[in-house]
Amino acid sequence: MAKRCLIVVDMQNDFIEGELGFEKAPLVVPAVRKKIQEYQEQKYDVVYTMDTHDTNYLQTEEGSHLPVKHCIKGTKGHALHPEIEAVKKPDERVFEKHTFPSLVLGDYLEDKGYETVELVGLVSNICVISNAVIAKAALPNARIEVDANATASFDEALHKKALDVMEGMHVVIKNRS
Repeated sequence: MAKRCLIVVDMQNDFIEGELGFEKAPLVVPAVRKKIQEYQEQKYDVVYTMDTHDTNYLQTEEGSHLPVKHCIKGTKGHALHPEIEAVKKPDERVFEKHTFPSLVLGDYLEDKGYETVELVGLVSNICVISNAVIAKAALPNARIEVDANATASFDEALHKKALDVMEGMHVVIKNRS
């Protein structure tokens, strides 16, 4: 059986219904939940990234460009959305990250020998694309996939461009309409 991993990117309350929530974000929750359950049923690995900031977020480089406090550790906004938390297994790894991609995730992937890594979650043109690049760098011979039905952006034009850019980097975009 091929070794597969699902990376669930930033399916947190603040991106779905909180400080940085947007219209399409709640629409991907069922697709992400279903994808998690499919991977779990097949006994494939599932890992999660969580955008994680401290109360000084507005004084950071990112905060100077995106001046909206969000995903502050310990707040409701930082937590995984309840629909995602409900299916997350206790032994599934979580990578807290303080910026868009996670280098620790890349280090983790590098030694796992995955043949396929699939990414789902939010936001397509920021954290999904940057973690797809990390996965590609960690596993240059693996198939990296993004399910277009299980990701979204606050800006539809940027979403489509992100999918195009990922495709140009040899990321397979599944379910693209």
